[in-house]
Amino acid sequence: MVRYSDELLDEIRSRNDIVDVISQYVTLKRKGRNFFGLCPFHNEKSPSFSVSPDKQIFKCFGCGVGGNVFHFISKVENISFGESVQMLAERAGVELPKSQNSEDEHTSILKSKVYEVNKEAAEFYHQNLYKSTSKAGQEYIKKRKLDNNTLKSFLIGYAGDNNELYAYLKSQGFNEEEMLASSLIGRSESGRYYDKFRHRIIFPIQDVRNRVIAFGGRVLDDSKPKYINSPENIVYSKGRNLFGLNVAKRGTTGMLKRILIVEGYMDAISLYQRGITNVVASLGTALTDAQGRLLRRSSEQVILGYDADGAGQTAIMRGMEILKNMGVDIRVLQISGAKDPDEFVVKYGPDKFRKCMDNAISVVEYKIKNLKKNLNLENTSDKIKFLNELAKTLSEVDNTMEREVYVDNIARTYGISKEAIYAEINKKLYKNTANEKILEKPTVTITQKPEEKIDEATLKREKMLIYLLINYTEESFERIRQAVDLECIKSERNKNIIMTLISKISENANIENVVEWFNDEDTVNYLSGILLTDFEIIDENKAIEDIEKIYLKERKVKRRNKIIKLLEDKTNLTNDEAAKLEKELNSIIIDLARMK
Repeated sequence: MVRYSDELLDEIRSRNDIVDVISQYVTLKRKGRNFFGLCPFHNEKSPSFSVSPDKQIFKCFGCGVGGNVFHFISKVENISFGESVQMLAERAGVELPKSQNSEDEHTSILKSKVYEVNKEAAEFYHQNLYKSTSKAGQEYIKKRKLDNNTLKSFLIGYAGDNNELYAYLKSQGFNEEEMLASSLIGRSESGRYYDKFRHRIIFPIQDVRNRVIAFGGRVLDDSKPKYINSPENIVYSKGRNLFGLNVAKRGTTGMLKRILIVEGYMDAISLYQRGITNVVASLGTALTDAQGRLLRRSSEQVILGYDADGAGQTAIMRGMEILKNMGVDIRVLQISGAKDPDEFVVKYGPDKFRKCMDNAISVVEYKIKNLKKNLNLENTSDKIKFLNELAKTLSEVDNTMEREVYVDNIARTYGISKEAIYAEINKKLYKNTANEKILEKPTVTITQKPEEKIDEATLKREKMLIYLLINYTEESFERIRQAVDLECIKSERNKNIIMTLISKISENANIENVVEWFNDEDTVNYLSGILLTDFEIIDENKAIEDIEKIYLKERKVKRRNKIIKLLEDKTNLTNDEAAKLEKELNSIIIDLARMK
């Protein structure tokens, strides 16, 4: 069986939005956060087929089938999982590796080593910042008024003038191939190894799984280049990551209410320092499709906060186009009296900045503002051009009520009849919808095995446990792992799922691939149902506390029963051992009485 790398599957999946793919087979209508339609796998008159754009999974609550985009294509086209990967790769324009379409084992091992190198390097640079030999770095930090909490949150560090990192990594057992692959170490023509980052403040770049994947370095004087960044390498692709996203999402589950995206590291760090923690920076001016998908999965609303210069405004337009196609609620930050968000928050404070975020304008408002800037509405030809561009913009607004509000305001403000505006909008709409087509596909019958006979409360608790593990934070994962005794899990299926989740999360596996960790169809269907279940968790901390208490009690009951069994047959016990067990038993009985 062909084995595809996790990175390759991530790439293919990220380029095949599940709503877009399934919409080619099923007519979907949005209801709340999810989409619903008639299931293609069994006959039904009322829609029970649900698709989640946030979780990128589907589930039919009628026949039980579920999974991600690969599973859907596999089932609807009646092809193997591998064939579905190939089909979706072709759809997205992703080239599959030629060597059996699988990742070379050496490359896989090397990637793991590079992650370790990067982690060690980030810690080394960070600790180096606090040394007496790092006065220049400390002066820069003092100048930027960065406190210790911020330094630790972003693992900010300092690289000295010598080849200190190479010597350190060598002492930690890493070889030259691993160090070169990380792009932290270079090799001269004479064969001498050297540190690429020297006499710079270091900004480690981490992915959403908190893995250090690259580095940025800023000079401490006026020398050029001002910034140097890790090139793309075996673990790093700048167009697929966002600086600070792991920090912005730290301690949260699910999506953030909103995310502000800015241009540079220091913009994001400075805002974070002043309490604007939901901020990320694009690694380069232009937002990419992959970054757009990251933002969509991470937040309900994206605020574009690029600089006011020409490059920044171009980036805003590019960002709007990318995010618009992904169904993201986009806003554009409007500030005055400063060239960028960093300067504004330093000058006017975080409260005033938050007000600017609250008042961020919509895409339509931004485009109208820009159109007005470049046109003279007293001129007839400019006014006609204005109307045409407005109609194009408004035709892209899906919500009819929202569109009506804009039309009403524009008609009153610019003295253009609503009829004329709607006439132009309709021209654009009819052109866009002329080629819409829905494909019919053959029915596939899926059966689901019944769950073991377990009381509903226990079964619900175990399912919620699975849900909490999938939507984990570092803290919640550790608490759950320590609390749960696998022998106390009543459902064998739930036990196997929980064991797999704990093992995979411990290995830093990408949780977005969770349904691909299971090979059997029944488990995939079952897990998809859990992911789309609303467990009504108001307070996650309280939910975990309840789980901790329940499993603590079950462990004590198990120990009590074991001690009773041992004491019933004292032939293998000394008097001292029996006395100790009786003492422990009394203690457990008292604890259990208190827990009732």
